[in-house]
Amino acid sequence: MTTADTAPLTSKALLGEILISLEDDKAEDIVKIDLQGKSEMADYMVVASGRSSRQVAAIADHLVDTLKQDHGRLSKVEGKETGDWVLIDAGDVIVHIFRPEVREFYQLEKMWLTPGGPASEPA
Repeated sequence: MTTADTAPLTSKALLGEILISLEDDKAEDIVKIDLQGKSEMADYMVVASGRSSRQVAAIADHLVDTLKQDHGRLSKVEGKETGDWVLIDAGDVIVHIFRPEVREFYQLEKMWLTPGGPASEPA
């Protein structure tokens, strides 16, 4: 584990820390999408589900706190007020956490997984 006083995380290491936090908090259907060389906004996108609005917000809070406390990384957060979906911009990794029915409605993975598009794999 690193602290804010050590070298910054690489995008792959940041992805690993995010996946560990999501798994520890019992996020479901975690999918990582490799955006390297395909988008300027980030190197990776992670999409996950929480079972309820309360769990979605809790997963997001814990992830943001972990990134700040353990790695000195401040993240931008959108959508946490309602808990239907939360977007966390951690710089090199963008994280979307949805309630399952909201995730199904937006079908974010399908938008990024077009033929010839970025690779995706379950985390």
